[in-house]
Amino acid sequence: MAQDNMQSNSIDRSSQPTRRDMVRGVLAVGAAAAVSTFPSFVHAAGSDVLKVGLIGCGGRGTGAANNALNADPNIKLVALGDMFPDKLETSLLGLRQSQHKDRVDISPEHQFTGWDAYKGVIETCDVVLLATPPHFRPMHLKAVIDAGKHVFCEKPVATDAPGLRSVIETAAKAKEKNLSLVSGLCYRYDDAKIETMKRIHDGALGDTINLNVNYLTGGLWSNARKPEWSDMEWQLRNWLYFTWLSGDLIVEQHIHSIDKMMWMMKDETPAFALGNGGRACRTQPAYGNVYDHFNTTYEWKNGVRCFASARQWDGTANDVSDWMYGNKGSANIMNHTITGENAWKRKASPKNMYDLEHVALFKSIRNNEPINNGDYMTKSTGAAIMGRMAAYTGLKVTWDQMMNSKENLAPAKYEMGPLEMTPIAVPGKTKIV
Repeated sequence: MAQDNMQSNSIDRSSQPTRRDMVRGVLAVGAAAAVSTFPSFVHAAGSDVLKVGLIGCGGRGTGAANNALNADPNIKLVALGDMFPDKLETSLLGLRQSQHKDRVDISPEHQFTGWDAYKGVIETCDVVLLATPPHFRPMHLKAVIDAGKHVFCEKPVATDAPGLRSVIETAAKAKEKNLSLVSGLCYRYDDAKIETMKRIHDGALGDTINLNVNYLTGGLWSNARKPEWSDMEWQLRNWLYFTWLSGDLIVEQHIHSIDKMMWMMKDETPAFALGNGGRACRTQPAYGNVYDHFNTTYEWKNGVRCFASARQWDGTANDVSDWMYGNKGSANIMNHTITGENAWKRKASPKNMYDLEHVALFKSIRNNEPINNGDYMTKSTGAAIMGRMAAYTGLKVTWDQMMNSKENLAPAKYEMGPLEMTPIAVPGKTKIV
């Protein structure tokens, strides 16, 4: 979980020294230096082996590394980066015990920790996997693209509008540089979902009436605070529960549903969002300042509405489902079923969508046919941020209000030490910034 400031060059980026500082000191840290041209297939000269590095060694990051190794037999994982040495070591141990251990070639010199860990990974690799807490995605993505490297970018891509605007600019730069930018919005790479959406877009449901998407699940992990942890370390190790780091559950998890909503609507942005949410079950201080449920109505300029619900409550019924209703029938996206005039059903894809993301990435690099998922990954993240803003304020939030928001969730400086938690949002009192 390597981090840097994505908001302002004037913010203090000081950090405590780590055991990798000496390693980073001898690296050429000019990864973002200007270069006149950037090859689309960046790898060691005379070799077909792509060197891959991971930034963010939690469960999702380690999973993404395994997915990458599954996807292409001619890659090597050569670098890891994370804020914390223990997280990196746990990830490395698992990777070295995996079925791909012969292609996990990570020397001590390529194990980077601390705030600047991402710089060493980028310098070392041809392809970078980004899987840190979402707050750091805009800066890390910019550094990767500035360095002329291809990238797998986990969802969401930002937690506030300034970060989102940065990612939009970076995605455009990736396109100019002929670099592949593949998003971690994994359902877009699932064969069965792709076919279902194609039938919808070809008119199987007729005129759209409304949509409904649900991400109703149980609670997630948390790490009990240790006496030696500062405020910053506690928040970083429990990033799900702090809006500045995760964007809240509507942005961090519900984005999968919101992305399928956007996909159904051909990625046309909604006109406004109106919603509510709160803390019904997770009310203890350990759960930071995020909500545990959201209910959001999105409306498009043609009057179509989507009713979106998300919660993380233990001991309750789960429902992860997405529906679209038209005047000729309805579609159950997760079950790949259409009912009505153009009834149809297919089986789930036998292929792992998490692997397929990486198959597409490496194929695009080798074939010099770059993929750029920047448009939909930013629009889906924006819709999620818009929904959070609506719930936090209790107000109707338009797309333009979200995109022009100056709300900057970043802390004043990045260092281990005291960090006051932003108060929990109160609808009717919290304002649109």
